[in-house]
Amino acid sequence: MSPENNEFIIPNEYFGQRLDQVLAQLMPDYSRSKIQDWLKKGLILLNQQTATAKSKVQGGEIVSFAQAQALAEIAEPQWTAQAIDLNIVYEDAFLLVINKPVGLVVHPGAGNQNGTLANALVHHAPELANVPRNGIVHRIDKETSGLLVVARSLSAHNDLVNQLENREFEREYLAVCQGVMTAGGKVDAPIGRHPQQRVRMAVVRNGKPAVTHYRVLEKFRAHTFLRLKLETGRTHQIRVHMAHIHYPLVGDPVYGGRLKMPAGISEDLRQCLSQFRRQALHAASLGLHHPDSGEFVHWQIDLPDDMQHLLAELRADKPSD
Repeated sequence: MSPENNEFIIPNEYFGQRLDQVLAQLMPDYSRSKIQDWLKKGLILLNQQTATAKSKVQGGEIVSFAQAQALAEIAEPQWTAQAIDLNIVYEDAFLLVINKPVGLVVHPGAGNQNGTLANALVHHAPELANVPRNGIVHRIDKETSGLLVVARSLSAHNDLVNQLENREFEREYLAVCQGVMTAGGKVDAPIGRHPQQRVRMAVVRNGKPAVTHYRVLEKFRAHTFLRLKLETGRTHQIRVHMAHIHYPLVGDPVYGGRLKMPAGISEDLRQCLSQFRRQALHAASLGLHHPDSGEFVHWQIDLPDDMQHLLAELRADKPSD
């Protein structure tokens, strides 16, 4: 079924299931997130009435589109193909795994219409123009480096989106934070838009559930090297959670607060910290079930040069035992 066909009947075998789950099976050409978006906007009708994603079906209902609107909604943005170098860690007919460098924006947006990962992807693999968001399933911030996965077909995209929604991805990050942690732990705090500063995220009571696990790898005079594991994937999640527990990431221009220099540090470390102008955060490890074979696959990537240099200076400044 599609907006062009305009309507179909839900088979009785789907009795008792959620409408969005049923439509994802009956409309395999569209991602589940797109179907949920159409339902939220009232563009999909059930027996000529608006319905929600959680509506339970009985079987025999007529599903139809508010056609003109839906046809306008279906168009994905046509991003310009641009020859931008990609660091491809893995590639097959179903997936691309990219090591994104610092400074590369993932999606075109206000102020960044060109020179993004999406532009590079559609140049490298033109078939991605037919996949939602050029196959990008999840994103990492412009100034964060590391691994992300790209789906090369709609079926692979749907599979990976479902894995992500069901928290089946394994994503681990490496970071350097301000302050000396005594031990690892977990931050379980909802994240949403900052109530006053809308360009920022914050821990807010009515936010979306967000869980971050962290483990101490190495302690320094006034900093800590961490490994973090995401259970959810909210915007700026690690940066917001670490700032919330008063261990903001080194260099974070939004959540890091005022730069603090510990007493007695070397001049080399002082200069390194003052010149580190992006959050010290790297998506180091990624694991998921391959959308074709179902096999669990895993990739990891080394720290970028700037974070390796930062750690080297921190270690050189570390008091000897």
